[in-house]
Amino acid sequence: MSDILVIGGGVIGLMTARELAVAGAKVTLVEMSETGRESSWAGGGIISPLYPWRYADAVTALAGWSQREYPQLCAQLAEETGVDSELLRSGLLILDAEEEAAARAWAATHQAVIEVLDVVALEASEPGLAPRPERVLWMPEIAQVRNPRLTKALRRAIAPRVTIREHEEVVELLVEGDRASGARSRKGEIRADQVVVCTGAWTGKLLEQIGAAPAIHPVRGQMILFYGKPGEVRHIVLSHDHYVIPRKDGRILIGSTLEEVGFTKATTAEAKEELYRSAVELFPLLKHTPIEDHWSGLRPAAPSGVPYIGGYPGIDGLYFNAGHYRNGLVTGPASARLIADLMLGRDPITDPTPYALGAPR
Repeated sequence: MSDILVIGGGVIGLMTARELAVAGAKVTLVEMSETGRESSWAGGGIISPLYPWRYADAVTALAGWSQREYPQLCAQLAEETGVDSELLRSGLLILDAEEEAAARAWAATHQAVIEVLDVVALEASEPGLAPRPERVLWMPEIAQVRNPRLTKALRRAIAPRVTIREHEEVVELLVEGDRASGARSRKGEIRADQVVVCTGAWTGKLLEQIGAAPAIHPVRGQMILFYGKPGEVRHIVLSHDHYVIPRKDGRILIGSTLEEVGFTKATTAEAKEELYRSAVELFPLLKHTPIEDHWSGLRPAAPSGVPYIGGYPGIDGLYFNAGHYRNGLVTGPASARLIADLMLGRDPITDPTPYALGAPR
């Protein structure tokens, strides 16, 4: 029997398990497939919300804490595991001129660095970019991480001190009286003193069995990957909700669609064409670059993009950390620390009230 059962092995579950294990808890993590293979693997890895001024302060608080933590986290993981998560400060260019007023107001409130580049500076900064607006927003401090490598590093880091059970789907939470006592998977019961649900888009399905469930639903996102060369694209570029991300090895990631299709994860030719068209409009050089891959993932969408982090009302020992929508990577470290604080009775790093199940969104 474990002290704590973590259900879900995406980046949120992995980081949560790590926080709890580092604090000395005996932790079991159970995952229905392989750790880090759902939305955590499929996303872009930008360590910032897209258009961060569009989000509530509750998201900004988690993102800011995590952004400060990431350099130390990736360095620690590399030292412990030998896996480089490829944290790279690429900077973010935003081509949507209509966002400038909101961006400047947000930056002034949150002490964020946002500059405005003219067309000459833009050409020098990103020569392969075809449309060169007269003014673009530039966020030089924004970084990225290669998310499949990050989740690999997290799994390897926790393996010596966390019991990891993969390919084991939890079908029921165990509640005795007013207290959680574990969960039942297709392989049997898993007993624990405390349970935290980190199952992303599947969270509502699990929690609705015992009563009120968080309003989390899947939103499919499709991506394509070009087999590019280092230097062809220098910075992360965002334009009309599509982004271009240059990896350290030259590969270029293009995302992403927003599709309300339930739990259907299949890719489509239409989305591939949409992403390709967006990519070559921004960077014509990509017309001559082969597409290496095309995939999809299911984001766990919650109202206003504010995740659910906290204790389940009326059931002692049951917690949740889910619903991070497009911001699981950037808010993951803070979300994991916050839920660990609440479960272990520590002073929380930020006010947990906005993330509660009944909080307005």
